[in-house]
Amino acid sequence: MALGALRPSPLVEQATARLREQITGGHWPVGTRLPSENALAQTLGVGRSTVREALRALTGAGLVQPRQGSGVFVIAAEPAEDWPARLRRAAITDVYEVRVIVETRAARLAAARRTDDDVRALRAALAARRAAAGGGDAAFVDADIALHAAVVAAAGNPVLTGLFAEFAPALRERLIDLVELLGLRHDDANPGDDAHARLVEAVEAGDPDTAEAVLQAELDQTLALLRKA
Repeated sequence: MALGALRPSPLVEQATARLREQITGGHWPVGTRLPSENALAQTLGVGRSTVREALRALTGAGLVQPRQGSGVFVIAAEPAEDWPARLRRAAITDVYEVRVIVETRAARLAAARRTDDDVRALRAALAARRAAAGGGDAAFVDADIALHAAVVAAAGNPVLTGLFAEFAPALRERLIDLVELLGLRHDDANPGDDAHARLVEAVEAGDPDTAEAVLQAELDQTLALLRKA
């Protein structure tokens, strides 16, 4: 499969796509050292800067790896899955174990850092969770996740907030299935209300030990159900 010169348009995107085709199509197997930037630029009919940007994109996709003084080598025949895709494919118990680690630490930070605005958001989220008890399982799970997101947001760390946001879609789908499968709301339309109320109270009171302990117990209980499902 010949590379061939590129037509004008988004040259970096075209160069990236053409080089990716060479790798995924087997023209450059894993372990192969790619031609030099000069050689690729000449073959593709673009400048070295365009080739350099294309190679950076392929590095980010996990297909190639630059080695100082040796060149750029193919390290995979298929692009690495992005994080959201990996979460969707992961076992829910694996996702939930990481959630426990992230959220319990976030609860400690939230109790130490919460602002008046955070407290108001937590109270509103708790009230919304209670109101959602009168609706269907999906609405209740959404309200539950929103309360947990408010706790994470109160930690005041944007990386934690972003990490939880990545977990939320994978958690939502599985939790809805769990609630329906195990009939968790048959006898109590608002399961875990006491624990969530104590969590909000602990964060508001600035009590990190209690906030962490309450959330740990609540998440561990759900994780145990997931392992049995």
